[in-house]
Amino acid sequence: MTDSSSTSTGSLTVISGPTAVGKGTVVQRLRAEHPELVVSISATTRPARPGERHGHDYWFVTDDEFDQLIASDGLLEWASVHGSARYGTPRRPVQDATSEGRTVLLEIDLQGARQVRQALPNAQFIFLTPPSWEELVRRLTDRDTETPEQQARRLETARVELADAQEFDHVVVNGQIEETVTELVGLLGLCTHST
Repeated sequence: MTDSSSTSTGSLTVISGPTAVGKGTVVQRLRAEHPELVVSISATTRPARPGERHGHDYWFVTDDEFDQLIASDGLLEWASVHGSARYGTPRRPVQDATSEGRTVLLEIDLQGARQVRQALPNAQFIFLTPPSWEELVRRLTDRDTETPEQQARRLETARVELADAQEFDHVVVNGQIEETVTELVGLLGLCTHST
C-alpha cells in the first residue's frame, strides 16, 4: 500500500507586492495560460459593483457572516480596508483544492501574506517588484483611479512594502509581463505550453 498523500497534495503560492505593481494583471495572464490553476476568491463585506458576480469575483457576505468566518477560523487572512469593508481569504476552498492535488494562487497584500505565513508556513511566497520606483509611480498615476492624496498614501505604503520584500521566498521583477509570467510558471512548477 502506498502513501498517496505525498503525491496528491497540491501547493499554495501567495503572490504579493505593492500597489500598482501589476499583481492582478499577472495573475489574470497566468490563469489564462494555465486554466488548471485555482485562484482563490476573497470574501468581502462590501456590496457588489455592477457586473460583479457572487462566487466568481468575490464571495459577498454580510458583516455577521464575516464575523462567523473569523470566529470559526474560517479565514486564512483578513483585513479591514479603508476603514469600512472587510476582505479575507476563505480557508476551506484553499484546503479542498490543495487536497485534490491542485495548485492554488492567492493574490493578496503584504499584511495578508504575513497572516498566511503564520497559518501555512509551507506555502510558497512570491513578491512582485516594479523595475524601478519611477515605473511604479507611473503605473499608479496612469491608471487614474485614485486622487493625488490617495496616490501619495499608496506610494508611502509601497515604500515600506518594498523594503520588506526579503521576507519572501522569491522576488520577481514585473517588467515585461511575458517574462514575468514565464518566471512564475517556473516557480509554480507548471508545464509550459508550446505556442
